[in-house]
Parts: sequence; C-alpha cells; structure tokens
Amino acid sequence: MRIRRTLAAASLAAFALTGAAVAPAQADSPAVLTQGSAGGAAIAVGDTLVANLAPGTAATFTNGAGSTTGVSCANSSFSATVTSNPTAPDSATEQLNSQSFGSCTSNVFGVRSVKSVTATSLPYTNTVTSGSGSNVSLNGTGAGPVGITVVLNTLLGTVNCVYQSPSGITGSTSNTDNSISFVSQPANLVSGPGLCFSTGYFSATYGPVTDSSVAGSPVLWVN
Repeated sequence: MRIRRTLAAASLAAFALTGAAVAPAQADSPAVLTQGSAGGAAIAVGDTLVANLAPGTAATFTNGAGSTTGVSCANSSFSATVTSNPTAPDSATEQLNSQSFGSCTSNVFGVRSVKSVTATSLPYTNTVTSGSGSNVSLNGTGAGPVGITVVLNTLLGTVNCVYQSPSGITGSTSNTDNSISFVSQPANLVSGPGLCFSTGYFSATYGPVTDSSVAGSPVLWVN
C-alpha cells in the first residue's frame, strides 16, 4: 500500500510539472502596425511609410462637404516616419514629414489655373489607433497647425488662400486596400481675398501604404 501511494504521488507530481508545458501556447499579440499581413511582423520604429493617391482617385479641396467645386489634384503623396508602434490594441504614432500635391486644376469661376497646393507647418503628428472607423488623427506640432496653402492664377492676378485646422483632422484606415482616407475635413481661411472659400474641405485616399524601409516595400496593416 505504501508503495502504491508513493507511485501515485509521484505520478501527480509529474503531471503538475508537465501540465503547463503541454498546454496550448498563446500567440503573442501583434503590433498596431504590421507589414505584409494582419498580425505580421511589426513595423520598426524609424521605418518610413509612403503612399501615393489610391488608383483612380484625386485629392480635392472644395467649398463644401461633398461638393465638386474647388481644386482637384491628380497627384499627391506623403512620407511619414514611425515613432512608436506598441502591441495592439493601442495607438501607434508617426511623424508626417512631407506631403506633396501636383497636376492640380480648378473649376472655380475666375480661376485660370492652379499655381501650387502646399501643406504648411510640417511635420505633423499622425496617430493610428487599433481597429477601423475614425482611427486616424493628424495634428500639428510646434511648427504650427495642420494647414494648406492654395495659390491660384486668376483673371486679376495671383491669389494666395491660406487655410489651417488648429484642432487637426481625422481619417480612417482600411485593410481591404491598405489605405488611409480623409473625407471632407474642414480647414478655416486665415488669409486670402474673397475668391477664397471661407472654409475648405479636404478629401483624399492614399494607398496602398507601404514600408519603404523594408526590401520589397510590404504593405501596411493596422491591427
């Protein structure tokens, strides 16, 4: 009896020691920003994210939400540096270093052509939160608020329309096409004549967003 009890105790002790080892391993949570696939390798802090306009789209700056009156740019791109990328669910941050616009036209009466469209007071801080919906927040830094300056060639000469969004603008990401979108984001006129809209509304979809710091430039996923 003593031998059987000793063997039973030894068996229970062995099970206790090995039970944790045979339990299913728990996968580590992915980072907020991953490359190549959802839940893939974390995008490293310091990597550069780049994107052009999504195919078939334009960056627009109009006189109202959903309006077609204003300025439309066939080309636009951005470049941002990842500054933090914690484990999801959380928020990752980026520094938007450059944003360019080109091939711009206008259908505003009295405007002959668009001389330039420029993002002002760069860099900006971009925060991307896990999930979908309005999970992007673009804000100014010590350099100044988020802003855009539109220079127009008109029948009466050159006109400068300077806009700012002191509270920043919001957008959303999509893992369907690895894009980031801004829809009818308002900016207030801070300098310019009556030809300039009192409020301008910015819309653009950039994608696919890729990590240019990695060989093959894998696409960005948000977890």
